[in-house]
Amino acid sequence: MIGVISTDEALRMARDAGMDLVEMSPNERPPVCKIMDYGKHKYDLSKKQKQKHHEQKIKEVRVRPKTDEHDLEIKLKKARQFLEHGDRVQITMLFRGRERFRQDLAREQFDEIVKELADISKVDRFPRAMGRRMTVLLAPLKVPNPQQQQKQKKPPKPPKEAPKQADEGQAEAATEPETEQPADSN
Repeated sequence: MIGVISTDEALRMARDAGMDLVEMSPNERPPVCKIMDYGKHKYDLSKKQKQKHHEQKIKEVRVRPKTDEHDLEIKLKKARQFLEHGDRVQITMLFRGRERFRQDLAREQFDEIVKELADISKVDRFPRAMGRRMTVLLAPLKVPNPQQQQKQKKPPKPPKEAPKQADEGQAEAATEPETEQPADSN
């Protein structure tokens, strides 16, 4: 906070500091300016913009009508991670040969998948068949805030522990008054 000074004086101060004179509030009288590195300021603003906005992507999980139960659990776990991150998930069922004619089994399997992920997602596009594949699109119920995700990723701080037994013994020894030694009786 320097106060009101002339523009020439402010520019000279910025040049001496090797920085830029940036007008922060042009509508104020007198205008408010700061001496700073303008390139770094622009970079910081762009980083904040990117953090605020999470672009929703569509992630795909592929299954088959004969996908084993355990393999399906693994794929659903991955789909759950995508949904928790805020991305939409397209589940694609691929058919081979005569499997195409048993699409009723595929719809039943899709219903089970949707029920499994119902706590964190909703159906965005219902199952529909297109040639050798059938797809369903799931959207997350709520898009997470990127700042909250960063807080959740940080491990909790461990509580402070009481001093160890060895330390306590040393502390007690240091606080005990010294006993007087008997005088030499020679």
